[in-house]
Amino acid sequence: MTETPEREQRSRKPNGESTIYLGADGKWHGRITMGTKLDGTPDRRHVERKTEVEVVKALKELTKKRDTGQAGKAGRVQTVEQFGTYWLDTVLPIADRAPRTISDYRSKCKNWIFKYMGKVRLDKVTAEHLENLYAEMLKDGQSPGHVRKVHAVISSMFTAAVRRGAVAKNPAELVEVPKLGDVEKDVLTREEARKVIAETQQRRNAARWSVGLATGTRQGETLGLRWQYINLDTGVAKIWYQLQRLTWQHGCDNPQACGAAHHREACPKDCTSHRHRPECAPGCYRTGHVCPKPCPKKCTAHAKVCPQRKGGGLVFRPIKEKRRKTIHLAPELVEILRRHKEIQDVERMVAGKEWTDHDLVFCQPNGQPIDPRVDWDEWASIVKAAGLPHHKLHAQRHTAATLALEAGIALAVVQEMLGHSDIRVTRGYSHVASPLAQDAAQKMGKALWGN
Repeated sequence: MTETPEREQRSRKPNGESTIYLGADGKWHGRITMGTKLDGTPDRRHVERKTEVEVVKALKELTKKRDTGQAGKAGRVQTVEQFGTYWLDTVLPIADRAPRTISDYRSKCKNWIFKYMGKVRLDKVTAEHLENLYAEMLKDGQSPGHVRKVHAVISSMFTAAVRRGAVAKNPAELVEVPKLGDVEKDVLTREEARKVIAETQQRRNAARWSVGLATGTRQGETLGLRWQYINLDTGVAKIWYQLQRLTWQHGCDNPQACGAAHHREACPKDCTSHRHRPECAPGCYRTGHVCPKPCPKKCTAHAKVCPQRKGGGLVFRPIKEKRRKTIHLAPELVEILRRHKEIQDVERMVAGKEWTDHDLVFCQPNGQPIDPRVDWDEWASIVKAAGLPHHKLHAQRHTAATLALEAGIALAVVQEMLGHSDIRVTRGYSHVASPLAQDAAQKMGKALWGN
């Protein structure tokens, strides 16, 4: 048996210790065992530097990470975009996050996170990366609220990365995000709300707007309301589901090719693309509209026209709150809904076989759900016809909360009606100079200076 040379015997080190050597390439190399891989083999890491001193320093840092449980996973560290894509496509759906939430996260990743630091390795992202991103967003005119939402997405993504051992720490925890300050809510006054209700009386589905202003239900909750969840005898409504429009996703194996097949290049003069408006004549290039811009290279958009599209369209989903919400309707609102049901029964008879029964309280003349976009347009038309300045659709919810508090309804009751999980959110409406606050001021004046 050949004996091991004395020099080699002296160079051997116990398992787990680092090894340093000068390679044939003229560079110094170091290797260290960080633990065990998933398949049971040793997790042996390698570093390469120009000098021996630099290798020793790098190995000391790895040793420190190993001993403190911050070694991370073996193999090449993923970039922000690589891990973020996996997080969006796999981790969040398994965690049963709402499709609209995932779609919102995906949009923020695409427009900001991946765009500005998608190519950066996860373990190289620092607080400075995030602060520079937020500064760019503010410079671009984005609101502090939007910056905070992007920050929340980044923080959630890195929390998942830390749990999986992909990185040692979450850089988002080191960043101070912009403060919101007091945001003025879009609220209608009592007189304005009555003008809106008066304007809707001659419109179809007039009761839809009365429900929104009286109960503070969100758009999706109102459009997803079904008769089986309303008891017109007791005036109790179960707000358990909502109607949502989800973003379509590609179902094909090659989204890039699918995107290329749908308007990759600018419209030529003989363009008859499906993207033209229905009133366009054959050969139309520009008739009262602008053709779409050319798609960028490697375009993967246009999922809505993918032949195998999936996951989109109008769907019924549980409401936002985890706990199901039950509300009591005002007697006047119950009567409005009774009359609305009578009108809808007539529409059902007129539609005959064309009627599709979804048991919806508010629907199209054929029973189909109302598209939220059409609902938005209808609201804008109502507000304008009522002679009011522009108000967002969500102003109905803010108005219901404000009027309830002005009427003296207890804060906890309003919280229950709106479905707020934290009463501090409900308390945010009480800053309005309500009649109750005025009455309180008068009573304090009498207490101190009155007879």
